[in-house]
Amino acid sequence: MYKIGEFSKITGLTVKALRYYDEQEILVPSIRCENSYRIYSEQDFEKARMIKLLRSFEFSISEIKEVLSLCESIDDLYYVLREKQERIKQNIKSEQKRIEELEKYLYPGNKALPKPSYEITVKEVAAVHVASIRFKGQYYDLDRYVLMLYKAVKGLNAGPHFNIYYDEACTEEADIELCVSIRQSISILNSGITQKKLPALKALSTVHRGPYEHLKYAYKALFDYAALHNLTLLTPSREIYKHGPGMLFKGNPNNYQTEILIPYSTTESEKKNEKNN
Repeated sequence: MYKIGEFSKITGLTVKALRYYDEQEILVPSIRCENSYRIYSEQDFEKARMIKLLRSFEFSISEIKEVLSLCESIDDLYYVLREKQERIKQNIKSEQKRIEELEKYLYPGNKALPKPSYEITVKEVAAVHVASIRFKGQYYDLDRYVLMLYKAVKGLNAGPHFNIYYDEACTEEADIELCVSIRQSISILNSGITQKKLPALKALSTVHRGPYEHLKYAYKALFDYAALHNLTLLTPSREIYKHGPGMLFKGNPNNYQTEILIPYSTTESEKKNEKNN
């Protein structure tokens, strides 16, 4: 058994850290004397080794609590550490992407924010037969649903896939319908896939060329056009992926082409102008 000072020396954890871990109930001493002295056991030593290792990998206190409830020894950590490794890799990718974006503004002449220009057209969109999957979730969930949908249509698609967005704004849990137009009815084995006919609609249209993270500029152009022409934009909107990443290789994002369609209604003021003309 070890007093707190001795335990601090053999674990490399400060007395302050040991008291904090006791308060957080992740390293509670095996014995607490009447005078509040903490006495640690060999089992506590093994747990302290695990905590020190996890902290070196920047596990949070809440993460450590969960790990300790799942793992009885350091040998049990394999799967947890593999999962943490994948998260770190994803964070590195995100940070690298952020560095690349930042570098665009570090060179002379590149200090202004990008201001892409868009051609806005009014488009009569024909009715279309589709196979679709509607779900509520994160935008990155789309990748697995795309694969599922193309496997279901088995080469009977009549064009690129597109998304229907039922929310007006960006949300943490988006209401999305992934669609692909089809030439004929298909046999559906997956209960999450439906077939239906989307009605014709009149919409504002523009094509965005470039990475998906810059789609917001295309939406701004559509919103500005609608405001200028007294149009009321409606939901749901569509994004048609005319040219995008492949199933296996992402390709060059600068070559992506995405058409955005937003249905609209004519405002009362414009209706009056049409009658007067």
